[in-house]
Amino acid sequence: MKKASYLGLLQLFIALAMQAQYAPQAGVPGSDAIGATSPQIVGWATQCYLQRGFMDIANPSLGYASLGDSSLAIGPANLDIVSLGDSGVATLTFSSPIANGAGPDFVVFENGFLDPANDSLAFLELAFVEVSSDGVHFYRFPATSLTQTSVQIGNNDYMNAANLHNLAGKYIGMYGTPFDLAEMAGIEGLNIGRVTYVRLVDVVGSVSGHSGYDSAGRMVNDPYPTPFPSCGFDLDAVGVIHQVANNSVSGLSNNTSISVYPNPFSEQLLISNQDLNNSSKLITLNDMTGRELIRVNAINTLSTINTSQLSAGLYYLNIITENGAQWVEKVTKQ
Repeated sequence: MKKASYLGLLQLFIALAMQAQYAPQAGVPGSDAIGATSPQIVGWATQCYLQRGFMDIANPSLGYASLGDSSLAIGPANLDIVSLGDSGVATLTFSSPIANGAGPDFVVFENGFLDPANDSLAFLELAFVEVSSDGVHFYRFPATSLTQTSVQIGNNDYMNAANLHNLAGKYIGMYGTPFDLAEMAGIEGLNIGRVTYVRLVDVVGSVSGHSGYDSAGRMVNDPYPTPFPSCGFDLDAVGVIHQVANNSVSGLSNNTSISVYPNPFSEQLLISNQDLNNSSKLITLNDMTGRELIRVNAINTLSTINTSQLSAGLYYLNIITENGAQWVEKVTKQ
């Protein structure tokens, strides 16, 4: 009997270890959640480019997520959120590049909430996290989900944060999920000492189609379907813990060497940058959802973009130099 009891306890401990291997929910001992008012946070995202996802990716006729707008992802966490929708994407930039330091380097905030009956469980909506040093090549943090995949998590179900790693949204509102750039060391094309972009990709948590998968190929189970305007990952903010000192990523209005004209424009847009003589740069024009419409690789101080095919409206002009510096400006086609 004693031997059987020991075997039973051993099996229980193994099962529990397999089910909960990572940091638990905010407020539970051992959690690595970072509060929105933590002095560790030295900066916040300053620009957000949004590409909405569907309210239900399996039923596109319902339309797209619509709660909030990209401005709500800028600045400190405050529970004012923008919903990404199924597979929606948000790309964020910062006043200074994120640097790799000791411990976590940036933190992502969502608006999850606790199970009233169990402070280890919470309603969570998740997103994959990717980073880039050039705005062109993005690399995803190796995410892990040990949540069961036999039963679909629904709108009234709670999840255990201890089953999740490197997935934004594992913590409740006003507590951010930390990410350490050291985990991305050695990736060709990524400078972890100078990350200029963070991209969040909503996880479609369906276990029966349109599924998202973690880095080990396991399906990620989170609430699905959520056919509402507030569907998908609800982005509150991205905070910076380590940043490159005295190396800003500024807007066009703060850089007198760059001129964009005419603005408003009609058939073409000209970009002059006297500081980048013979220095290669990438120029993109995006719509207000963040979708890239035009891309130009330029090596001269004066570049021309043909915009005759664009409709009238507002656009984002993005310029990225060969050393990773970035400028962003709103331009208008009349």
